[in-house]
Amino acid sequence: MPAPWTCILAGALLLCAALQQAMAAAPEASSGSAQAQALKATHQRMSDKLDRSSLGRPIQLDSIETPGGLQGDVYAVVEHPLSEISAELKGAGHWCDVLTLHINNRRCRIGTDAEGRVTLTLYVVRRYDKPLDQAFELPFIYRVTGASPEHLSVELSAANGPLGTSGYKVTLEVLALDDRKSFLHFSYSYDHNMMVRLTTQAYLATFGRDKVGFTVTGKTADGKPDYIRGLRGLVERNAMRYFLTLDAYLSAPASDQAERRQRHWFAAAEQYPRQLHEVELDTYLALKREDRQREGAGR
Repeated sequence: MPAPWTCILAGALLLCAALQQAMAAAPEASSGSAQAQALKATHQRMSDKLDRSSLGRPIQLDSIETPGGLQGDVYAVVEHPLSEISAELKGAGHWCDVLTLHINNRRCRIGTDAEGRVTLTLYVVRRYDKPLDQAFELPFIYRVTGASPEHLSVELSAANGPLGTSGYKVTLEVLALDDRKSFLHFSYSYDHNMMVRLTTQAYLATFGRDKVGFTVTGKTADGKPDYIRGLRGLVERNAMRYFLTLDAYLSAPASDQAERRQRHWFAAAEQYPRQLHEVELDTYLALKREDRQREGAGR
């Protein structure tokens, strides 16, 4: 039988190890708790706006021009429990299926970088009708920044992008509201250099002058809503498209439901034709069918 002092020492060592593990985990747990509390405060602050949203469902969309670029934020109450959302989006595996619902995203690859971090590389065309060989690559680093029974936070970041853009950051935060609803915050931002800014502004002032966002800035002469234009209108359209990819994927997450998700995404986008209409359903489905067939042939 071991000596009493041996048992005491062993017990002390076990207690010390347990304390060290708890102390190591404490900052992460504290950070996750702080994130959850911040998102809860945001939901409480925005509840009236969400209830009175003009977008046909509890959604609030904000945009800003940052010192170096643009940021769009979508806040929404969704009819999905956090447990369901976490099961689908806590890992990187399903994010390619989410992101390629966007009409301009034609391919996605999951891998790892030189440091062993999970990456998602998107192949994005400037216009939906451009071929894949004209797509630019956008390599995101994927990481879960917080996960608990009441909160999930996922971040995708890309230091460099095409055509003078950089600092891409996509953030998804979700807060459990009850056993069937969640509060979701989706943020999409990137930086651009002065040349890109001026070129984009020139396009939006000429060929893209009819394109608008979702923020209402006033009323037109005939009393209809006057929507924001320019750079903020641009980032609002893209932020909404990406939010709708999340919503569409969660509506049909099974692997054999690709076309059902695509139809859901298209129908949701068509609820806002002034901002998001680009093509007819048959054209969109044909593009996505072509992408699926190409990926199948490449396996």
